[in-house]
Amino acid sequence: MASKSHPGFAAVQARIARKQGVSMDRAGAILAAGARKASPAAKKANPNLMKVSGVKKPKGGSMRQMMGM
Repeated sequence: MASKSHPGFAAVQARIARKQGVSMDRAGAILAAGARKASPAAKKANPNLMKVSGVKKPKGGSMRQMMGM
C-alpha cells in the first residue's frame, strides 16, 4: 500500500492560513505548535518533525534505535 507523500511545511501552512483566515506567520506558529505536541509514534513515523524548533527528542537512545535500524 503506497502512502501519499507529505505536501510540505509551506503548503500546509498556506492551507491553515486560508482555512482559518490568519496570516502566514500565525499559520506557521499553529503548525509548529502541532509538531511540538506530536506523540512519540508520530515522530517515529515522520522524523522531519524533529526539525521544528522546540520538539523534544525521544528519550532512550538515538533516532536510529527508536526506528529499529
